[in-house]
Amino acid sequence: MNRFDGVKVLLTGAASGIGRATALRLTAEGAAVFGVDVSEEGLAATAAAVTGPGRLVTGVADVTDEAAVVAATDRAAAALGGIDVLINVAGVHRATPIATLSVADLQHLFSVNLVGTALFCREALRYLPDGSGVIVNVASLSATQGNPYMTAYSASKGAVLAFSLSLAAELTARRIRVVPVSPGTVDTPLTRRPDVVPQGVDLSYFNRIRAPFGSAEPEQIASVIAFAASRDASYLTGAELRVDGGAHI
Repeated sequence: MNRFDGVKVLLTGAASGIGRATALRLTAEGAAVFGVDVSEEGLAATAAAVTGPGRLVTGVADVTDEAAVVAATDRAAAALGGIDVLINVAGVHRATPIATLSVADLQHLFSVNLVGTALFCREALRYLPDGSGVIVNVASLSATQGNPYMTAYSASKGAVLAFSLSLAAELTARRIRVVPVSPGTVDTPLTRRPDVVPQGVDLSYFNRIRAPFGSAEPEQIASVIAFAASRDASYLTGAELRVDGGAHI
């Protein structure tokens, strides 16, 4: 399929995990993608994996830096000749037991997960076309399902979900679609990091909510993101797509 022939996409979090898988999926379907991340090395690895027929241009930017977001959005529009689709994948994950929860934890998680998403939405809307523009924001199953040791992360992703639903309502006048995608557990470098869960915490609770289908691969989430961003989903807006392998059942 070449659903994205001629489509210009601004993608955050493109250096690894779901973001990299999304960049590869979209370029495989013909998209011109501007990939943003803080990791120059990771972006180079993503670019090296692209086989076309679409293309990937990359730019290093910190999603929590307002000036950097403005500049990255303008660079994307200049490099691609406009922006048709914005996909916000950039995010961080950290377990925060309530006894040791700090203001720094809250600020970091909200700055990356919510503020970065909101800033790119604001700036991309200067370019997204009325009637056909699309925003896809990656939230999380944790936005609506309680998980121990994830109060700050869950709150930040809950904010992404609420932000996306309200933005969808606001943008109906411009006929711009906004779709939040909420993955469950995904096997990515982010979730495999040893510091995600502090030593000594009891993880037995998670046995109750394990997905029947197990952990997802990044490509399985990328395929849903691609659907949400494509013309196949032209009547879809303001509705959360939960991609969790049955963890909500």
